[in-house]
Amino acid sequence: MSSEASSHDELDFEFLGNLPGNPYILQTNVFASGVGNREQRLNVWFDPTTDFHNYSILWNQKQIVFWVDSIPIRVFQNNEAAGVPYPNERPMKIISSLYNGEDWATDGGRVKIDWNYAPFIASYQSFEVNACSGASESSSPCANDWWDQSEFQSLNQQQLSQLNRVRKNYMIYDYCHDASRFPAPPPECALNP
Repeated sequence: MSSEASSHDELDFEFLGNLPGNPYILQTNVFASGVGNREQRLNVWFDPTTDFHNYSILWNQKQIVFWVDSIPIRVFQNNEAAGVPYPNERPMKIISSLYNGEDWATDGGRVKIDWNYAPFIASYQSFEVNACSGASESSSPCANDWWDQSEFQSLNQQQLSQLNRVRKNYMIYDYCHDASRFPAPPPECALNP
């Protein structure tokens, strides 16, 4: 999902390039007011090329949750009170693409795309969107929508356990722990679950 502006907001689900025999890597990223660099990567626990899976984003005024097959894999909370930008100023649209990231995505850019396999195809099934109308210039909360109800303002105990299991067993990169990029962790790192 992305807004259109130089200081845009964006929520990303990205499958990075893959080497045969290696796990598939799923990257998430959050941009707010034009600032991204909030990547998290995990080895998914399945082969995404053999069957359809559910990839979801819950985005409300309190939190953004990335889900795979109803399992939370990432949470980015609204910490504006602590000075952390949160994507709630601009409406976003859904964009899906196959992007040539061979300069960085597969093994740090060391493995290039084999164009002999083109065309590359992405398939979707049971695509569903629940959202506020994009007719207004603001993404302010819609009145009484399901995603703004109290049970969607934070993860419950079972969901927190699932999130922690994913982090422990599958996470391979978290910007919060990358001292070469961030000698002092960004402030949201101490505030998100």
